[in-house]
Amino acid sequence: MNKKALVVFSGGQDSTTCLVWALKHFEEVQVVTFNYNQRHAAEIEVAKEIAAKFGVKQHILDLGLLNQLAPNALTRDNIEIEAGEDGELPSTFVDGRNLLFLSFAAILAKQLGYANIITGVCQTDFSGYPDCRDVFVKSLNVTLNLSMDYEFVIHTPLMWLDKKETWKLADELGHFDYIREHTLTCYNGIVGSGCGTCPACLLRQRGLEQYMAEQTKGGL
Repeated sequence: MNKKALVVFSGGQDSTTCLVWALKHFEEVQVVTFNYNQRHAAEIEVAKEIAAKFGVKQHILDLGLLNQLAPNALTRDNIEIEAGEDGELPSTFVDGRNLLFLSFAAILAKQLGYANIITGVCQTDFSGYPDCRDVFVKSLNVTLNLSMDYEFVIHTPLMWLDKKETWKLADELGHFDYIREHTLTCYNGIVGSGCGTCPACLLRQRGLEQYMAEQTKGGL
């Protein structure tokens, strides 16, 4: 297998964990970050800082059209951040985001001569997002291969991990503290522990507490 990998990278907990995972498993790694005029420009700046920290080349692609097409809580300040209820999608779901991210990542990967694309999507803690499901990724992988006659492999190292297990992986990879303190998961744009109240922060913090409790118990 081609030993070069492109990581879809936002500077959040999941994509940063995927980055350090990629650096362990591949000989050459680059990252791609998408600017879709998201709610917080801080996301782009954090991604830049983390890419520089790990010494990987970063590509920042303009996907402003996605903002125009898909009004939601991550692209509009006047839309409240709300969890989905009664089977409805959360207000933070961006229609087509992972479809476009992975498609544009694949186009870039082919130009770079890379066969591997890594994304931090997760079906275990996926907040109801349909484009985080394993069946979607596998389907798109086939479509991308057919569309460009190129043998891409989309890797999803977090697909079957809950947040507790994602923290465990970060720890095993030797970057637990860095990911805890320097990544941006919060929907309100606060680095590290975040606001503590948005759905993303609650999920992240619950997983962290579960992992820390498990570590404490194991040390007794």
